[in-house]
Amino acid sequence: MARRRRRRKELPPLVHERRHAMLAVVKRDARNQPGTYRLLAPDGEVLYVGKTKGVRTRLLTHFRAEYPRDKSARMIAEAGSVVWDYEPSEFAACLTELRLIKRWRPRYNVAMKRDARHYAFIQLTAAPAPKLHVVRGAQGDDAATYFGPFHGAVQLAAALRELNDALGLRDCALDTPMHFADQEAPSVAVPRTPGCIRYEIGRCLGPCVAATTRSDYDERVRLAREFLAGRHDAPISVLREAMEASSKRLEFERAASLRDKVVRLESLQDQFARLRVAVESLSFTYQVAGQDGDDRVYVIRRGRVRHESPAPRNARDRALLDASVADVFGPVTRESGAVPSHEVDELLLLASWFRAHPKELERTTGPGAAALTQRAESVSRRRARSGSPRRGHL
Repeated sequence: MARRRRRRKELPPLVHERRHAMLAVVKRDARNQPGTYRLLAPDGEVLYVGKTKGVRTRLLTHFRAEYPRDKSARMIAEAGSVVWDYEPSEFAACLTELRLIKRWRPRYNVAMKRDARHYAFIQLTAAPAPKLHVVRGAQGDDAATYFGPFHGAVQLAAALRELNDALGLRDCALDTPMHFADQEAPSVAVPRTPGCIRYEIGRCLGPCVAATTRSDYDERVRLAREFLAGRHDAPISVLREAMEASSKRLEFERAASLRDKVVRLESLQDQFARLRVAVESLSFTYQVAGQDGDDRVYVIRRGRVRHESPAPRNARDRALLDASVADVFGPVTRESGAVPSHEVDELLLLASWFRAHPKELERTTGPGAAALTQRAESVSRRRARSGSPRRGHL
């Protein structure tokens, strides 16, 4: 039996007029060059930000969408105007799109939020009594520090529990009231019964019941940072000593349990070591060919564009660029793997860009360029052997 064709819903007259006027502007003025565009509501609200290799073609695609089935058509129906800006290259358009989305946070831009949730991060919250826990994506707390991105949130959370237990860090709800032993007496009595059993069994310092000072707790947080940075392995050493002591007392079940904890923490250390290498490999200069000779140079350090300028055309331009590169890379320091929240999206964007455009690595020079090229070639070989495209890791 033939399928009944669904009747297309008509736009209200006023909406139809707005749509027709916007379409006329696009047909008259838009060119097929890389750029970004914004759909604006009649009151000026930014509904959607997009980027494209060809502005004209992309915008016309929005207008051809079927209302109300397609998201593009629904956005056009809400919009009162469309504006666009040309960029020298697709890469420049990607960067501008990201920055505009972070600035305006349009309600129709959900793809970037969805992509970020594919990754797990360790979040270190701000004081008082900072907390280490696993989150999806890296949004919502600009004061927090993030470590990642990682795949495998369940395994990551299990390893982090061992770290919290070994150092006595809290894992309670973020809104749990904290009171340190060296604080002034509060106007309301401090509870003497903790909200969970971890303090009673010696796995938490108990900042919720004034069982520790702020400085002692902050020292444990510092040790956690040092452990995640690969600068020491005190939590593992403590567990190993306890494991050996249990074995000598013939407490083999406890020794086996402690051994499993050590394995999980060592795995976490290994993940961080790989992360540091991956992030550091996103450190180089990248020259991008642009429209009409508008070539640009991007100086990238640890997955973020730190400097951008037109490609040098003479000795003076080259000297200025060299000075900027020297300033960005500066003294070599051992990085921790921590990523401020405002840098996470750009790091993911750059990692994704070079995975999708491996040939662009030929345009990079600097400390991380060779390492990133080797990693890209290794991923390509693995994909060729497996015969299926896999979601790339950072």
